[in-house]
Amino acid sequence: MLGEVKILRPYDGYYCSIRNALLVVLCGSFAGLRDLKMIHQWASFPGPASFLHDIFGIIRVPCYSWLAQILRLVDPISLNEKFTQWISSDLNLGGKTLAVDGKTVCSTGKMSCFDRALHVVSAFVAECKITFAQVACDEKSNEIPAVQELLKTLDLHGCMVVADALNCQKETAKIIREQGGDYLLSVKDNHQTMAEEIETYFADDSLRNLCDTAVTTEKNSGRFESREAFVTTDIEWFEDKNDWTDLACFGAINTQFTTKNGTSNEWHFYISSRKLTAEQLLHHARAEWSVESMHWLLDVHFREDFCQIRDKNLQQTLNMLRKMVLNALEQYKFETKSKQPLSRLMFEMQHFPNKICDCLFLSPK
Repeated sequence: MLGEVKILRPYDGYYCSIRNALLVVLCGSFAGLRDLKMIHQWASFPGPASFLHDIFGIIRVPCYSWLAQILRLVDPISLNEKFTQWISSDLNLGGKTLAVDGKTVCSTGKMSCFDRALHVVSAFVAECKITFAQVACDEKSNEIPAVQELLKTLDLHGCMVVADALNCQKETAKIIREQGGDYLLSVKDNHQTMAEEIETYFADDSLRNLCDTAVTTEKNSGRFESREAFVTTDIEWFEDKNDWTDLACFGAINTQFTTKNGTSNEWHFYISSRKLTAEQLLHHARAEWSVESMHWLLDVHFREDFCQIRDKNLQQTLNMLRKMVLNALEQYKFETKSKQPLSRLMFEMQHFPNKICDCLFLSPK
């Protein structure tokens, strides 16, 4: 796959190909190394260097500056296409929840070489905990068209797409339905009239008592959380229902958090093209936050928000390689039923590189 990635300008190969440069970074990222310099230092040690030679045929790791120059040649659009082909070849979205959200690489907003901060929109399969696709844009203000562009490229048949209030857009809902999926969109003040009407509906005790309901509770580290969901297919009263493609139901979730400091209470409201039960609403709404866990892992394990690479294409390339690693680690944990945290798995791979083969489902030669 990596050998088929296109480059931005001609390159004679020298003694390190694009494929080999990407593999060095990919393996270093499996080892939990946080930046390109650390990866290069690790790959230059005898143990990892021997592993790269024996498994991937990488004869020699170039110096740091040359490795960075090679990686700057990678076409991030081409790498993204290979990334999506790799995931979609083994994964069908039918019956799954696709959470769509964006993340800004904070360090790029502070660099003079970037006109705007790099913002990457990801489509995350909640049930599998893997990134399915992504697209880059400039700043969060451009996230809406980026999400729509991304969704147009995906086969969403049988899939539930969940998104936050920013992406609660009529055009986005239309695209999701055209691509064969269903939508569950959070409604807030960016559609103030609709939000107020839905809130008023669920505030009426007589109407709420007619809704399908479900409750979940959790207790964790002294914090007690209760989530009660309400769903109604009674939407005929909503004057703008035809503006939202195939609108089928409204939902509401009341969340209560109780800690030693007291209790807080908040409501969230949703629209969906699928006639959901209250239990299904709880499941899919919770999946909306799953993509945030991936963003958190990018920051905690790879310190992405502190990456000082002063090249937009290379920043995108590193972002995709990190997601490939997280995807493969989640798949490895599922297949092996491993309960180890990702940090422990990465630590082992740093000191015992052959374990990377287990994660990639390769057999050492």
